[in-house]
Amino acid sequence: MRVLIVNASEKTGGAAIAALRLKEALTNNGVKAKMLVRRKSDKNLSVVELPQSWRLKYNFLWERFRIWAGNGFSREHLFDIDTAMCGTNITALPEYREADVIHLHWVNQGFLSLRNISAILQSGKPVVWTLHDMWPFTGICHYAHDCERFKTGCHDCMLLQKPAKHDLSYRVFQAKDRILQNSGVAFVACSKWLAEEAESSYLLRGKKVADIPNPIDIQLFRPQPKDKMRNECRLPLDKQLILFSAYRTTLPIKGLDYLVDACRQYAEAHPESRDKLAIVAVGKDAQTLAERFPYPVYPMGYVEDEKRMASLYAACDAFVIPSLQDNLPNTIVEAMASGLPCIGFRVGGIPEMISHRATGYLAEPRNAEDLKKGLEWVLCECNYAEVSKAARSYAVANYSEHNVAMKYIAIYNRLCDDHEK
Repeated sequence: MRVLIVNASEKTGGAAIAALRLKEALTNNGVKAKMLVRRKSDKNLSVVELPQSWRLKYNFLWERFRIWAGNGFSREHLFDIDTAMCGTNITALPEYREADVIHLHWVNQGFLSLRNISAILQSGKPVVWTLHDMWPFTGICHYAHDCERFKTGCHDCMLLQKPAKHDLSYRVFQAKDRILQNSGVAFVACSKWLAEEAESSYLLRGKKVADIPNPIDIQLFRPQPKDKMRNECRLPLDKQLILFSAYRTTLPIKGLDYLVDACRQYAEAHPESRDKLAIVAVGKDAQTLAERFPYPVYPMGYVEDEKRMASLYAACDAFVIPSLQDNLPNTIVEAMASGLPCIGFRVGGIPEMISHRATGYLAEPRNAEDLKKGLEWVLCECNYAEVSKAARSYAVANYSEHNVAMKYIAIYNRLCDDHEK
């Protein structure tokens, strides 16, 4: 069986990392898998890129420009929404033609347009679409937050400067509806939460959405001697280290303000911690965070190398993810596999991953005081060795590459059997 995994990027962002890992997992379980991206970043022969031309950059920039102009020339929410007006037709590529199954992942920011997606759905090949956020079943947003218009029909979008009955969200929603009607796409979500949201949407009405988590290399992400890893990462040996990681740390949806507030409260309640605690920040803009925390901050920038990231997890004592809405974050899986207790808000797919007071702490959403209690529980109260062991055991049992690959292979086989009938 030949499967073509389609994702905008190879390594940038959580969806890219998940898609690349799935390709490797499928390959290790007998599937001839390739990955198609806009531009590849290394020499992996099973990853192919679009034919390079000026038009690829044009598609990205023109998409952003239309959103900027259509939103009253405001930069606010510029990357929170996508319209899929621009993209590249991939159906004529040799990798597409030779594939038995087309597996879509995250295809935004000028990678595939709605017209391109329509061409894929009409090409006659079985299609799987893994949902990494809500965009495939909303009008234009990647996360709907408190809005539920995607359940009846998007309009008056709160992310636009001038919401209206027939605004941009309405027009894109209607275009998606025309494309997805009567399509035979097999939709998969990375969490039960996202699967339930998708099934409740108008665009995917009547469709069953499977939930399959993202895979992880449990041999790479594993507990390792902390002192050795700290020396390797040039981190202090005499402090408790809290890890905060996000592709772009300052995005409001990542909840940085709540983590800063929780740390300030913790420092006030535990003044001795000012000399014993430090923050390790991973992601773009991490170097800007030093002035905001009451503790030393070690900014690592955006870490693309997985071995380097595995060392950082193993060097730290706890992982905090204050996201205000999220699907099934790779970072939690990686941290748990590395033996780290995890602290996060009870939102999205996060409660499916963190078992409260067993593998970590689930705080009430947008509650910095409760997030501070999570820090106290992990750093001061829990049996750390038991929690660390439980976190690792849960990750191994639920997110191994083999288990995830076999679930997808079952879907591929079913689609191919139905296609041949």
